[in-house]
Amino acid sequence: MAKIVAFPLAIIMSLLSFFFPCEKEEPTPEEWNTNYSYVFVHGLMGWGSYDFYYDLFPYWGTFGGNLLNKLNDKGFDCYAATVSGTASAWDRACELYAQLTGTVVDYGEEHSERCGHERFGEDFTDRALIEKWDAENKINLLGHSFGGATMRLFASLMAVGSEAEQAVTDESEISPLFTGGKENWIYSLTALAAPNNGTTAYSAPAEDIDTAAYDMYIDNAMALNKTIYTSNQSYYFSIPCSATVKNEDGTYSAEKDMMEILFQSSSDELGRYTGTTVGGYEFGVEWFENDGLVNTISAKAPTNAQSKDFDANNIPKGVWNVIPTYHGDHMSLHGGLFKTKGVGAKYMAAACNTDVTVMKTAGEGGPYGMALLAAYCDKNGGKTLEEFLASDVFGKVESETYNPDSADIAGFRKYLDDYKKLIEVEKTAVEKC
Repeated sequence: MAKIVAFPLAIIMSLLSFFFPCEKEEPTPEEWNTNYSYVFVHGLMGWGSYDFYYDLFPYWGTFGGNLLNKLNDKGFDCYAATVSGTASAWDRACELYAQLTGTVVDYGEEHSERCGHERFGEDFTDRALIEKWDAENKINLLGHSFGGATMRLFASLMAVGSEAEQAVTDESEISPLFTGGKENWIYSLTALAAPNNGTTAYSAPAEDIDTAAYDMYIDNAMALNKTIYTSNQSYYFSIPCSATVKNEDGTYSAEKDMMEILFQSSSDELGRYTGTTVGGYEFGVEWFENDGLVNTISAKAPTNAQSKDFDANNIPKGVWNVIPTYHGDHMSLHGGLFKTKGVGAKYMAAACNTDVTVMKTAGEGGPYGMALLAAYCDKNGGKTLEEFLASDVFGKVESETYNPDSADIAGFRKYLDDYKKLIEVEKTAVEKC
């Protein structure tokens, strides 16, 4: 099958336009596509299509709806892998392989003995994530956050295998993942807001060496990088994110209008945190800019790998092509929660089956409302609260109205029906306890 293009720009642009639509026409598979399948790997505490709740609340799309369904409707072939939410990059890579091949998860004899857990995990026989995968039917990998380290280690094992596993495992029993020789099965890797070199969100290494928390500490992330092979047969891309503003004193603070509230405190901490790791690595002001969880500099490319700024006219294999920093927080590239424009209003309109108008000054929670009431008590000029809000507060503010969508209404009703059914299940479970 002839391949039209050398990298998954179409999928990236479609991904961004799904959450942040613009007037520019979206690319289509016919215009710019590899014709290979796309496998999305979630980050820390994430979930995928093997999880029963994925259809209700998809990781890829979140409140904005199922991103992969939309991409598939546009002609792409996309799949959402399900790997452990807290395990190490190694364990997650092994799980990804089993899902792609429809086999039993094999964590490796050497690794499982060293880390103190069972060698074999879940059985994906007869329920592989994709129908066919080999050198002729390659895949494009996209990893968000810790999914970046997961897919990089996975691709490295596919290419060169593991000497440690080969040394202790009988040839007839070793997983093909650990034997290497399959680097031409992967067409491209794209890291989305990934802590390629760790993150200063972890100020100390975790004690358990077989966890994501251990792998994301700077020293351990860079040590992991040294074990990862960069293939000259694959394309590499990264999209770093930033939702911070630089202060006069040189530190960075969360951009409140852009960043989810749950990241704002950690973002402020990362934006002024300097120091030295246990292993002696010094991180300074260049690590300040961040997306709430990952330092922007770390999301560009692994420090031990060759990288360059993205240039559509010069896209070499085996080199990290760093796409310009995206203006968004850590969750923006897979859907976000409450800061993605229109998401909340869209679902409110569907839930209430009525138009919903959102003003540009819309804020979060009670403090804003309490401040308005205080202002009204002090400066109402004899006006009613409704008059005061209309003339003094919202009179000249831009607004946007969202109409209920029939598909969203149907989806919300189905969600409520499922929710009510589960209430009965929970009630029965409690009665039997």
